[in-house]
Amino acid sequence: MDKFIVSARKYRPQNFSTVVGQSHITTTLKNAIKNNQLAHAFLFCGPRGVGKTTCARILGKTINCENRTASGEACNECNSCVSFNEGTSMNIHELDAASNNSVDDIRSLVEQVRFAPQAGKYKVYIIDEVHMLSSSAFNAFLKTLEEPPPYAIFILATTEKHKILPTILSRCQIFDFKRITVTDTVHHLQEICDKEEIKADKGSLEVIAQKSEGCMRDALSILDKIVSFTNGKVTYQDTLEHLNILDADYYFKLMEAMLQQDLAAAMLLYDGINRKGFEGDIVLNGFAEFIRNLLVCKDEKAAGLLEVVESFKEKYISTAKKIEPAYLVSALNILNEAEINYKSARNKRLHVELVIIKLCYLQQAMELVSNGDVAAKKKLAESAKPVNFRNIQPIEIGKIQQPKTGSSKSKNDNSLQQNNAKLIIETPADDYNENQVPQKSITNPKQEKTENKTENPVPVLGALSKIRQQFINRQNNNSEEGLKPLEPEALQTAWKQYTLQLKQNKNSAAQSFERALLKIIDSNNFEVVTNNNLEQKFIEQEKRNLSDNLQQLFNNKNLSFIITIGENTDAEIQVERSLSKREQYLQIVEQYPLVKELKDKLKLELDY
Repeated sequence: MDKFIVSARKYRPQNFSTVVGQSHITTTLKNAIKNNQLAHAFLFCGPRGVGKTTCARILGKTINCENRTASGEACNECNSCVSFNEGTSMNIHELDAASNNSVDDIRSLVEQVRFAPQAGKYKVYIIDEVHMLSSSAFNAFLKTLEEPPPYAIFILATTEKHKILPTILSRCQIFDFKRITVTDTVHHLQEICDKEEIKADKGSLEVIAQKSEGCMRDALSILDKIVSFTNGKVTYQDTLEHLNILDADYYFKLMEAMLQQDLAAAMLLYDGINRKGFEGDIVLNGFAEFIRNLLVCKDEKAAGLLEVVESFKEKYISTAKKIEPAYLVSALNILNEAEINYKSARNKRLHVELVIIKLCYLQQAMELVSNGDVAAKKKLAESAKPVNFRNIQPIEIGKIQQPKTGSSKSKNDNSLQQNNAKLIIETPADDYNENQVPQKSITNPKQEKTENKTENPVPVLGALSKIRQQFINRQNNNSEEGLKPLEPEALQTAWKQYTLQLKQNKNSAAQSFERALLKIIDSNNFEVVTNNNLEQKFIEQEKRNLSDNLQQLFNNKNLSFIITIGENTDAEIQVERSLSKREQYLQIVEQYPLVKELKDKLKLELDY
């Protein structure tokens, strides 16, 4: 029985032409070999399983090949190529930096670099997962990497370029590998299936390519597992079952139930999905991706972004035409929020069912909102009624008075009199009809032949000027009505009331209000004199509330005050002063005379 070799190793590319999806790198390397423009250090970076180490090995084999082809490929027949394929070549050294990341490992590598190759032109050193090296190991490697011997070539490979020191990056020629597309992966898998005589439909290979996410090694590993599971026949349903992927057909049925607002069908469908063992977060994520694909299908320009099984593309396009973009965007927002909050939910199933309920009635909610806006606008329009104008007498615009000079009384008099006009505003009578909008008509009156006897006629719009005058008079009356004069006694009373209110509220500014002195400047202004800056700040903090209170008490909106610092003679400052020893003695003697007698009898002298 032959030993089984996984497809990732069995079908590893042996030359540049067989590398999948990295033509931008293989072409550059082949041209550099043909033109003899090889760098002394390369850095291959990119995602896992895209061919970094494979290209490094092919490069090492090709530059030592004795009979390269015209296209710059290795012949795979010379002694160097054969020894490399068998793994016995002494010119290619591979170091796994994940397990050999110390300074001693790098120093031993540097010691080997000093020896020239026994056969072949170059010694190639491939360091895989180079980002795992320690900082001291990187520093020990710097000098050799910058100025290696002419026969030494270093190829570094990593999946995390950002972890490598900038001093290393500046000494290398960097090649960025990209993820392998679904089309290239499917094509390569089909070739392997043909070689291995495996029956596989295109839909199953597309699912495998999508699941691998651009990693060819993962795609080949998945293919090996499914081949073992299906005994050599890869079908679409077996692939979905083995990879635990929810079929898009479920999402189409779920969307159809939601569009019809059939909650029972949607809940039963989710129950069947749950019984198959699919977690709620998988359903939410898959349905969000499904709606994203529907949004992509709405525009033909973005159809290239659709990465689904070929058989479902037409169904996606036809379904997307039936659904409004607003519904899809709203549903996507609901699913996104639900997926974020899924981990914190205690009842996972109820959390997903609530999302399904929202999505089932989402279309109805959107219709209610839109209809509500229209109804509100319609109601607003119906409630608007025309203003009921009262009858206003026609207003006659006075004639243009001409100067009484001999030169002006000429033929122009007749023409000026003919150009005189009247502006007449007609309004409906008092029996006003609400459904009829008042109309304004301007009529041309007959020419008046009478001369205007007033010397300085002034055209006046009587109704408008009367309204303005009434409004001004009303404001003046309102402003003067109830106005209290600003007198010292009334001001002091109002000030004390506000101070008492501050004391009741335990406001620290009350003491500053008590010590302040009030001086009236005029009928609308007065001055508040404080003793220091601290008292001024306390009163300024209450300035707004105090101003509103005083304006309300005196019914004067123009009442204002300023706060200054000065000496307040009315304020009595009580300062406690400590008594001297002599003053203390005299105070004691005054209260107790016997103390003085005792002092005199004993002939004591006090030191004070």
